[in-house]
Amino acid sequence: MSGATPDGVPTISAAWLAEQIAEPTAAGIAAAIARLVRAGALVPQTRLPTVRALAPRLGVSPATVSAAWTALRKQQILAGGGRQGIRVQGGLAVSRPSRYENIAHLWPERTVNLSRAVPDPALLPDLRPAFEHAVGDPDLNSYEVMPMSGPLGTAIAGSWPFPTQHRMAVNGGYEGLLMLLRTSVVPGEYVAVEDPATPRLLDILDNVGARVVPVSLDASGPVPASLAEAVRAQPVAFVYEPRSSSFLSSTTTAERRDQIAAILEGTGILVVEDDGLGELAAQPYHGLGELLPHQTVLVRTYSKSHGPDLRLAVMAGAGEAIERVRVHRQFGAGWTSRVLQNALAWLLTDASSRASVDHAREVYRSRRDAMLGLLAERGVPARGPDGLAVWVPVRSEQEAKLVLASHGIAVATSAESRTRPGDPAIRVSTGIAVPDPEAVADALALAVRAR
Repeated sequence: MSGATPDGVPTISAAWLAEQIAEPTAAGIAAAIARLVRAGALVPQTRLPTVRALAPRLGVSPATVSAAWTALRKQQILAGGGRQGIRVQGGLAVSRPSRYENIAHLWPERTVNLSRAVPDPALLPDLRPAFEHAVGDPDLNSYEVMPMSGPLGTAIAGSWPFPTQHRMAVNGGYEGLLMLLRTSVVPGEYVAVEDPATPRLLDILDNVGARVVPVSLDASGPVPASLAEAVRAQPVAFVYEPRSSSFLSSTTTAERRDQIAAILEGTGILVVEDDGLGELAAQPYHGLGELLPHQTVLVRTYSKSHGPDLRLAVMAGAGEAIERVRVHRQFGAGWTSRVLQNALAWLLTDASSRASVDHAREVYRSRRDAMLGLLAERGVPARGPDGLAVWVPVRSEQEAKLVLASHGIAVATSAESRTRPGDPAIRVSTGIAVPDPEAVADALALAVRAR
């Protein structure tokens, strides 16, 4: 049954493995291997027989076995290939958002964590009166599947930047992006994405099996020539942030919007706009939804402006794409809590809550400007016209991280946000009040020059 290589790696014979496989199809082979791993009969690092050794034992073509190995690699049950052979990677695994986890969980509690552009809880509006008003909806506790509650639909009607009859409340912006891409992209298809992009978006694209085509970004938005080049790959979707992008704080201008609309109009490419800053954005929206409403879905989150525990975003625009998401949701939750939707509706229309968001926007601007000023005093160029962070060019991202880590400071780098090499830079969060900002600026000045 089993043996080992000269260096002690466990192996199994093709004859034994073939006896364990009752259904000699790609799906049957994959299921049998998964069952053996789950039962502990195949331990991690076990080397499996070659495709050409196993296929004759099963009476199938090598392509059938290869297809099973490919499926198991996608599930992270198997790894390797080629001359090194295929091996058991571990137990049954779930795909992980590795870029996001690198930012979210890498640093210990004692570190000043400036890697995540998150809102200050002290600046969020009070949710208590919102929930008191939310429970008065006559549709509360109905099992009727409603894409959006009546109060929320009324509340956003005046602020949505383009008219549309197709809209839906979802459990946060990234869930909206995940469901849109999962229902619109077939594994192996191309998706055009601004570069740099948010790490979580790149993780989502990996998860749905998309192949990424990068689109360059500058201060005015996606670069038209780069987008035109990406369109030649025939992507099924284009995903970008129309304003206050997470990593460069880029905002698409009206002129740039017109240029990229001319490139995309009539192509059938689904345009997905990720408005992650939402109501906190100081920059105006000049998105493609204004010109291509039947081809565009705008996903606007309210987590940063009104509270992450509301877990709410609204997406509206292209009817076919939103209908695919509506149908897909019937496998699970079906709809987003009307209590949460109605609480947000009240916050969007209540004068004191709106004033709270306006105040938060001003505080965040002040914190950004303060950090930019401290860096400028030290001769450090940085960018941060909007949002909850500033973007600082460096000579070496890794060396900058090491210098900052030695000072107990964590930041995000552009590496997690790029699909191709780019100018090295770090992102420094300013949403939460920075403790001892002078010392942080001193450390950043040292990090910028490290190589």
